[in-house]
Amino acid sequence: MNGTSQLGDFLRSRRSQLLPDEAGVPTYGERRRVPGLRREELAMLAGVSASYYARLEQGHSLGASPEVLEAIAQALRLDESERRHLHDLARSAKPRSRRRPAPELVTEPTAQLLDALGDIPAIVIGRRSDVLAWNRMGHALFAGHLDPGAPEVPAERPNMARLVFLDAHTRDLYADWPGKAKAVVGNLRLVAGQYPQDSALHTLLGELSAKSEDFASMWADHRVKACAVADYEMRHPLVGSLTVMQQTLSQGPGPGIVVATTAAGSPSRAALDLLAQAVTQAVARTAPARPDSRLSTG
Repeated sequence: MNGTSQLGDFLRSRRSQLLPDEAGVPTYGERRRVPGLRREELAMLAGVSASYYARLEQGHSLGASPEVLEAIAQALRLDESERRHLHDLARSAKPRSRRRPAPELVTEPTAQLLDALGDIPAIVIGRRSDVLAWNRMGHALFAGHLDPGAPEVPAERPNMARLVFLDAHTRDLYADWPGKAKAVVGNLRLVAGQYPQDSALHTLLGELSAKSEDFASMWADHRVKACAVADYEMRHPLVGSLTVMQQTLSQGPGPGIVVATTAAGSPSRAALDLLAQAVTQAVARTAPARPDSRLSTG
């Protein structure tokens, strides 16, 4: 995977899915071999020459200015996430702009925030969807079938993308699994554009493509989406159905904290409270017995 091929693939995919009627391009009833826009039609809408745009899709022109990219984004009717992705791909196609990703660590402020969230389910997610840490409720809600200490061992850290596509428990957890899966893929697309030199990310994408036909199909669609806020209906094996709002709290360029909240007074809040009680009881059962301080020492 390289920036040049990603840029061309992304432009072709978005162009092929933009219908002439949606772009205001007249067809005069002609029969077309493909439903989307032709290169020359997209070039006309963006105000660039057809030959220049063709070179851009083919990876032969790497010097597109931000203004030209914005014109193309507007012609393709890209949303904010797609616009950012287009600029990331254009930068990553230039060798001088490539950057190697820094190691991901859970900082002390992040660890304190995770602890302070208490009964609010929360997990710390890295750029590749690795679970770097979670609180007790985050573990219980998202992956109660896994070892609670797994994130503490780098080689055993759960990866949410792997879980969504390759783990039967997680697949059953989401009532609208396709919606959750598409969100995961869309976010990975954004990350791949930002970190083209991340070999571990490329390995993950190759593994998912080989092991999951669903992932391979969704990845080929080239859709991008920032997973900042989304509602999901979950079917938890302990407390049943509940709807949570998953939000990513970002503290800059590092890992983000994904929290799951429910509406006050709702059945979903009651289900989450029930899960919190179950977690508390489980912790109490496994806690080591404390010596009785009332025993006489005389």
